[in-house]
Amino acid sequence: MTDAHQDLRSTPRKSGVGDVVVRGSAAGFVQEIIAGRHRMIGDEPASAGGTDAGPSPYDLLLAALGSCTSMTVGMYARRKGWPLEDVTVTLRHSKIHASDCAECETREGLLDRIERDIHFAGKLTPEQRSRLLEIANKCPVHRTLTSEINIQTRAV
Repeated sequence: MTDAHQDLRSTPRKSGVGDVVVRGSAAGFVQEIIAGRHRMIGDEPASAGGTDAGPSPYDLLLAALGSCTSMTVGMYARRKGWPLEDVTVTLRHSKIHASDCAECETREGLLDRIERDIHFAGKLTPEQRSRLLEIANKCPVHRTLTSEINIQTRAV
């Protein structure tokens, strides 16, 4: 780990319950991410000018959606007593032209597209698999990403 990475990790931070704190130097892309008692590093790949010390912001976004999806369908299957053994969620992010998206309301410019493939391991019926796909779209992060989001930003 470089000195810059170590410096970010060793700097104490105080945050409120439920806060996520992200701190980085203006000299590069490496970010210290503190979520409760968990510490992570975010960065950009070398191809984008970073040092690839951690996942990119879009990787972290996909990880949030993927983990929420897996947790939600797993919880649903447990409650139903279904034989779901394992869930694997594979996600990809890309930018597409709005004109190439038949199901999108926006018709001009670029749109963000997230492709999510879900593999359910276990002796599930076709009906159970279908229902789990429906439940995947009800995970809280999916709902947040597909709803109107109001982000309020202020300098403190």
